[in-house]
Amino acid sequence: MSAPQSRLPGPERSPGFLLWRVTLAWQRAMRAALAPHDLTHVQFVLLTTTWWLTRAGELPTQRQLAERAGTDTMMTSQVVRKLADRGLLARADDPADARAKRLRITPDGLELVARALKDVEAADASFFEGVGDGFTDSLAKLSP
Repeated sequence: MSAPQSRLPGPERSPGFLLWRVTLAWQRAMRAALAPHDLTHVQFVLLTTTWWLTRAGELPTQRQLAERAGTDTMMTSQVVRKLADRGLLARADDPADARAKRLRITPDGLELVARALKDVEAADASFFEGVGDGFTDSLAKLSP
């Protein structure tokens, strides 16, 4: 058996390992910010992405929501159903496609997004404090 070899002196120089550690810490910050709103991070992302998509006046399908959020379509469907059960999203049949559901955010959903988004953006600002201005642009380059 051969011993493992690395081009790096240790994990502190591994971009993947560092991204893993930063992601875990950021997820903890997001859970803390969302806990008072009784939302998981996935619920928040799907609810807020629905709001972003509907600001232009078009009601997205669940598939469009999943594509925009980068989430699995089956998981998106399950989470959307839970958000609809809570009265935060409304699902309606798409007149052009009987298999598709169109989504709209309800007044209760809008109120929750307004409160939760404020806390999430504050948590983001605190977490990423001290990171250079180009950081978001760098992340955007890595985003699929």
